[in-house]
Amino acid sequence: MPGFEWFGEEERKEVLDVLNTGVLFRYGFDAMRNGHWKAKAFEAELCRRIDVAHCHLCASGTAALHTALAACGIGARDEVIVPPFTFIATIEAVLNIGAIPVFSEIDRTLCLDPNDIASRITPKTKAVIAVHMCGAMAWIDRIRQVCDQHGLILIEDACQALGASFQGKALGTFGKAGCFSFDPVKTVTCGEGGAVVTNDPIVYRNADQFADHGHDHTGSDRGLEDHPILGTNYRISELNAAVGLAQLRKLDLMINRQRKHKAAIRNALCDIPGLSFREVPDEAGDSATFLTFFLPDEDAARKAVSDLAGAGVDGCFHYYDNNWHYIRKWHHLKELRSAAPMPIHLLPDRPDYENIRLPQSDALISRAIAMLIKLNWTEAVLAKRIEAMQQVLRRYV
Repeated sequence: MPGFEWFGEEERKEVLDVLNTGVLFRYGFDAMRNGHWKAKAFEAELCRRIDVAHCHLCASGTAALHTALAACGIGARDEVIVPPFTFIATIEAVLNIGAIPVFSEIDRTLCLDPNDIASRITPKTKAVIAVHMCGAMAWIDRIRQVCDQHGLILIEDACQALGASFQGKALGTFGKAGCFSFDPVKTVTCGEGGAVVTNDPIVYRNADQFADHGHDHTGSDRGLEDHPILGTNYRISELNAAVGLAQLRKLDLMINRQRKHKAAIRNALCDIPGLSFREVPDEAGDSATFLTFFLPDEDAARKAVSDLAGAGVDGCFHYYDNNWHYIRKWHHLKELRSAAPMPIHLLPDRPDYENIRLPQSDALISRAIAMLIKLNWTEAVLAKRIEAMQQVLRRYV
């Protein structure tokens, strides 16, 4: 990770197909295309890859989340249970659809704790967004069971977990809808792009329409199509889809390389006393985009990240101090600051985000270090990294 490490002739060929036709728009212009439909091809190949009935490619992972919420009928005043450890886009999508984020604790998977979700449910709760953070899975079977018991919609944010699975089933396919991101630093990149996947034909129809101003896409002449619903413009271009299509065909090679590199580092660190690893419910299904481990306390984690960087071990994150991925630094959310009033501002009983307390999550994230796994490490680079990590981490356990 990320896929841009492996740009090559495959991506160039797909992009040139588009440029040679002059058709950058994903819809229409049939006669000019020479049979090239990159977005449609990407959607079909992703469906086959993860064994899902429907896929709609859109402009970003954020667009996918917003579209999935709308397609599942989640909107004004609905409460949506979310984790405090995710990219802020998950929360922005909920707010921008008019719904209310309700935070629940994470467990040692660094994803939603199934045992805490029920305590957050109220009569207004409509959905749960399970985020498969840093490439590995939540206890998604148990989360789905909670949702089924309480009649809640399950949406999976698998934006960081393309290629991962749980018990042989692809992440993103357990809920009513799943979302993926193909931004510049994802395993498969389109430059910018995202996807909504579902086995529900109504959810797919809604997503397909919502992401293109409500167009029903039923006719060969775009100007004569109907618009059954209001929507927005979350369309992906054929150029972006072309890059992603070539990348998607490399996914198995990418995952295998990541797993090899992650296993080598993990095996070299597992005998360090006092160091423990993130819980991964199904190791065989891990996409291996990150290796995440815990040190004894917050101070050790903070110092170790600094020392690792000083020793040339790049790509290590202490998310407790990160501005974008953990609630502790989300000052804009806590104060509900935005460029213009949002629907949540109209609610007299809106949550007090400034005073949320999530002690279990704090205790985990404050001790965790997540290291990005790269594709292009050579054997020599990997060996040097392992040696440096062993020397640094033994100081703090």
